[in-house]
Amino acid sequence: MSAAHIDRAPASGWRGWLTAEQPESVFQGRAVQVYLSARRFMANPLAVSGFLIVLLLLFTAAAAPWIATHDPLATNLEMRLLPPSAEHWFGTDHLGRDIYSRIVHGSRVTLTIVFLVSILIGPVGLAAGIVSGYFGGWVDRTLMMVTDIVMAFPRLVLALAFVAVLGPGIENAVIAVALTGWPPYARLARAETLSFRRREFIQAARSQGASPLRILGLYILPLCMPSAIVRLTLDMAGIILIAAGLGFLGLGMQPPTAEWGSMIATGRDYLIDQWWVATLPGAAIFVTCLGFNFLGDGLVDVFDPRQS
Repeated sequence: MSAAHIDRAPASGWRGWLTAEQPESVFQGRAVQVYLSARRFMANPLAVSGFLIVLLLLFTAAAAPWIATHDPLATNLEMRLLPPSAEHWFGTDHLGRDIYSRIVHGSRVTLTIVFLVSILIGPVGLAAGIVSGYFGGWVDRTLMMVTDIVMAFPRLVLALAFVAVLGPGIENAVIAVALTGWPPYARLARAETLSFRRREFIQAARSQGASPLRILGLYILPLCMPSAIVRLTLDMAGIILIAAGLGFLGLGMQPPTAEWGSMIATGRDYLIDQWWVATLPGAAIFVTCLGFNFLGDGLVDVFDPRQS
């Protein structure tokens, strides 16, 4: 049973205002919708867990200089490959650097890549999809042909090819991941635009003289946004894994900057005897990806139009 059908008994005060079956204003209607969506989200324990993990990641990245116990770049060969202890919570690596502090600061690199890739692939994919679906014809065929060509290659392989051409570095890694990540959003937006463009409200706007740009920006784009947000949240794990893969191969953020993929690469030679060097950064990637996946599943429930 959905949250909208829970506690339908008359309520007073703000709770009654937020659960009204017949809102008295547009503002109240939107408030009721947000409230019911929040209840659906909170009713999903895995979604809440994912939200808390992502919130913890954001806090860790923001407070990294204060919660890190050591300088992440400071080396001390006398302290190399120490196991986890009270002084070094996650142990030290082959150069004596504190792994906990490097994981904490590495969260900043991960969030930077995720944020930059998100603001690139979302708008590009949505723009290509709604333009293709709305205009059709040769525009649709051309854009979808480009989309199919990009989707024909595995994302990691194509990202490696782009980085090989552009050169290593976080900026080029972001560009490479973004260039390989927009086609699914274009496909999704195109499918939704095809279902919207012949609706009555679009026909009414067109008959009133609304330009195609106005229709795309004010009517179709807002309707395509929820599914794109859900898809983007679910794609975060893939973005993080590709970025970590590039770092593992030495094509992402360059040393000595702390980055989870490169930390795993440096620890693979010590995996048997000094397991913490590679295992703990890998655990950070695993937990972060799990959090984004759980959060995405919860957003599916929130934005599902079949929920009432």
